[in-house]
Amino acid sequence: MRTISIKTISSLLLLFIFSTSWAQSQVTGIVTDNQNNFLPGANIIIKGTKYNTSSDANGKFSLDTHEKLPFTLLIQYVGYTTKEIKIIQPTEAPLEISLTPEGENVLVEVVVSSRRRIEKVQDVPIAISVVTGKQAEQTGAFNVNRIKELVPSVQLYSSNPRNTGINIRGLGSPFGLTNDGIDPGVGFYVDGVYYARPAATTLDFIDVEQIEVLRGPQGTLFGKNTTSGAFNITSRKPSFTSGADFEVSYGNYAYLQAKASVTGALSKKIAGRLSFSGTQRDGVIDNIATGKPTNTLNNQGIRGQLLYKPTENTNITLAGDITTQHNDGYAQVVAGVAPTQRKPYRQFDAIIADLNYQLPSLNAFDRKIDHDTPWRSNQDLGGASLNIDTKIGNGTLTSTTAWRFWTWDPSNDRDFTGLQVLAKSQNPSRQTQITQEVRYAGKITSRITGVAGFFFIDQTSKTKGTEESGNAQWRFSQQSVNYNNNGVSTPVPLALWETPDLLEGYGIKTDAKIHSASTAVFGQLDWAVTEKLHVLPGLRYNFDKKIADYNRKTYGGLQTTDPQLLAIKKAVYTDQQFSTDIDDTDFSGNITVSYKATDKINVYGTYAKSYKPVGVNVAGLPTPPAGQTLSDLAVVKPENVNHYEFGVKTSPFKNSILNLTYYDTNIKDFQTNVQAAELGVNRGYLANADEVRVRGIELDASINVNKHFTLYGAATYSDGKYVKFTNAPLPLEETGTTTADGKAVNYKDVSGTDLPGVSKWAGSLSGEYTKDAKFFSNAGKFFIALDGYARSEFSSSPSASKYLVVPGYAIFNGRLGFRASEGLSIHVWGRNLLNKNYYEQLLPAGGNSGQYAAVLGDQITYGITLKYSL
Repeated sequence: MRTISIKTISSLLLLFIFSTSWAQSQVTGIVTDNQNNFLPGANIIIKGTKYNTSSDANGKFSLDTHEKLPFTLLIQYVGYTTKEIKIIQPTEAPLEISLTPEGENVLVEVVVSSRRRIEKVQDVPIAISVVTGKQAEQTGAFNVNRIKELVPSVQLYSSNPRNTGINIRGLGSPFGLTNDGIDPGVGFYVDGVYYARPAATTLDFIDVEQIEVLRGPQGTLFGKNTTSGAFNITSRKPSFTSGADFEVSYGNYAYLQAKASVTGALSKKIAGRLSFSGTQRDGVIDNIATGKPTNTLNNQGIRGQLLYKPTENTNITLAGDITTQHNDGYAQVVAGVAPTQRKPYRQFDAIIADLNYQLPSLNAFDRKIDHDTPWRSNQDLGGASLNIDTKIGNGTLTSTTAWRFWTWDPSNDRDFTGLQVLAKSQNPSRQTQITQEVRYAGKITSRITGVAGFFFIDQTSKTKGTEESGNAQWRFSQQSVNYNNNGVSTPVPLALWETPDLLEGYGIKTDAKIHSASTAVFGQLDWAVTEKLHVLPGLRYNFDKKIADYNRKTYGGLQTTDPQLLAIKKAVYTDQQFSTDIDDTDFSGNITVSYKATDKINVYGTYAKSYKPVGVNVAGLPTPPAGQTLSDLAVVKPENVNHYEFGVKTSPFKNSILNLTYYDTNIKDFQTNVQAAELGVNRGYLANADEVRVRGIELDASINVNKHFTLYGAATYSDGKYVKFTNAPLPLEETGTTTADGKAVNYKDVSGTDLPGVSKWAGSLSGEYTKDAKFFSNAGKFFIALDGYARSEFSSSPSASKYLVVPGYAIFNGRLGFRASEGLSIHVWGRNLLNKNYYEQLLPAGGNSGQYAAVLGDQITYGITLKYSL
C-alpha cells in the first residue's frame, strides 16, 4: 500500500500543477475574517437553489450561477455571522467577502440536499443526522461502522463484508448472515448512485463532502425504495479553482492511512478532481497456529471526476472509482459454549474431549485463535457514472446513469476452532448492476414545489461456493440416523461414523444465480398552504422481478455403495436444486404535514405506507416440512410497512439545536434470517416473521456554549418486538429439543420477545474546545475534543438466546491538535481510550454444536495525523 500511495499522490500532485493554468468561473471570490485571515471550508450557497460550493484552503471559491439575475449568495462559516450578498449584475472581479466573528461561537446552519434542493436541515420535515466530511475526518470515522458512533440510530453488523447488515432504528437487513435474494431496507447512495450491495458500507469513504442519514421510509424522494432510511453521501466536486489536500496518519499496530485529493481546471469548460484513500494496519488477533496476527486492514480506493460545463445552465459529471479490500481478516473468536438439549455425547465439550482438543483460550478477550483454515476477505468494488444536471424552467432535470460491480473472494473457518471440521467454507461471488434515474425537481406554481422521477435497476449476482468437511467432521455431526434395510428403517451403528475417510473431503459445490430488476415511478409535492403550513404528499409505484437458480452437488469423501455409510453422508450434505421466477407490484406513499410556528420551531407529522420487495433464497434450505417443497421455502413474501412519525425541530436559545422525534413502525411479513441446525444451511436462510413492531424516541442536540466550547449529543430509545412469530428457529441452547414421544422440535413461538440487534438505549456525546493559535506562522485553532458512544445490551440471535446477548458498553475517543486555516494541520488521536473489551456481535458455529463466537470491538488504538492543504 505504501508504494501505491506514493505513486498515486505523485500523480495527483502533477494533475494539480497542470490544472492551475486553466482556472475559470462565473462567480468567484475570497472569504476572509475581519483580520484578513483566509477562511477555508466556508459554505457558499445560491439561496433557494441546490447550487453550492465551499472555499478552499486560501479562502477562494468559484460558483456557476445557473440563476437569472438578481440572486443572493449565502456565506456561512462556523463562529462567524452568516452574510447574504445580493448579486444584481455580472462581475468579473472576484468578490471580497469578510465575515465578522460573533461574540460567541456560532452554530453553523447545516444545509442538505435530501429533498433534491439545498435547504437548511432544520427546515426539512424529516429526521436527518448530518456528518460533514471534515467531522468524519477529525473523528476518524472513515467508514459506516464508525459513523454509527456519531449517529446512534444507525447499527452496522459485519462478520465479513458479504455478511454485513446496516440498519436504522433496528430495521433494514435481517440480523446475522446475508442473503443475496433480498433487498436492503436502508439505501446507500453516493453522489446519487444507488449501491445495492451492503458490503460497500465496510469500505473507506473517499473524499467525502457530507453524509446525510435519513431515518424512516424513503420512497418518494429517492430512486430505490427503502423501508428504514437512507445514507445520502456526497463527494467533494471538481472545481475550476485549483486546490489540493494531502493527509497521512500513523498509529499503533503499524497503522498507516494516506489520503490525497487534487482539483482544478483542465480547460475553460472542464474541471477535474482525483482522490485517493488507503488504509493499512497489522492484525489485532493472534493466530497461535500460524504465529501471525490476523484481522488486518488493507484498503485502497481511488475516485476520479470530470466536470464539463457546456453552458451556464448545464453540468455534466463523469465519475469513476475502484476500491479494493484485501484483508487477512474478519476472524471470529470463540466466546463461549452453550449446553444444548442434544444427547451428552453431542455436547461440544464431549466432542472436543474425544478429539483430544482444547481451545487456545476460554476468554475471547485474550484475542487468541488457532484456526486451521486461513481467513481471507478480499473484495473489489467499483464503477462509473454519468450525471447530467440542467436547468429547465423553474427547476432542474437530473439524469444519473451508472454501472457498478462487486467481487467477493473469501475463505472462512466457520467452526471457529483449530480442528478440521469445515476444511473449506467459501462462496466467491460477483455482482453487477446498471441503474438509471431521471428526476425533475423545481417550482410548479407559486405555492407548490415538487420532485418527480423514474428509476430502474438491473442486477445479477453469481456465486460458486465450496464447503468441505475435514477429518473432525464425523465427531461433530455424529448422531443417530436410519437407513433402508430391505424396506425397514434401521438405525446405523454410531461406530460407523468413525469409518476412515468417510467424511474427510466430503462437501458441496454450489452454483447460485439471481437476476433481479426493479422499475419505479415516484414523486412528492410540497404545497405551501400558508407561509407556515405545508402539506407534502408522496406516491410511488414499483415493479420488481426476481429469477433465481440454485444448484448444489455433493462430492468427495469415501466412495461407497454401503447403504449405512451413504445414510451417514446424506445426514451431513445432500444434493439440492430449485428455481424460482417471481414478480410483484406495489403502490406506496406518504403524507407529511409541517408547521413552522416560528423561525425556531418546526413541527411535523408523517404517515408512510412502505414495503420491501419479494425475496428469494439463494443459499441452502432446510429439509422442507411435510406438504412443502424447496421452491415453497425459496420465496420470501414482501414486507408491508406502516410507519408513523412525529417530530419537532427547535432552536430553544441562541446557537443551540434541540430536535425530538417519536416513531412507530409496524411490519407485516418481516423478512428475517433463520439459523438452522442442519449443517448444509449453516449460513442461514430467509423466512417471514408474521409481524414486528419498533417504536422509539430520538433526541438530537447541539450547543455552542461560548466562542471556545461546543457540545453535540444524540440519544435513542428503541423498543423492538416480534408481535407474532410462531415458526422462529430454536435458540442455541434449545437445539435438540424433542417432544414427549421423541419427535424433534424445530421451531419456537417467540412472539412478544425482543428483535435482534436492537438496544433499548444508545447515545453519543461529543465536546470540543478550540482557541485561536498559530503554528509555524500558520493561523488556525488549537483544539481538544472527546467523543463518547454507548449502547445497552441487545440480542444477537434471531430467537433470543441467553448465551447470545451482547452486553452493553461505552467507548471513548479523543483528539488533540492544531487545525490550520492553510498549510499544515496536526493532531494526535486515540480510540477506545479506556481499552474497553466489548463484543459487536455473537454468532453460533455452523451446525449449532454449542460453541459460539464473537466479532470483537478493537482494543485501544492511537496515532498522529498530519494534513497539508495547498
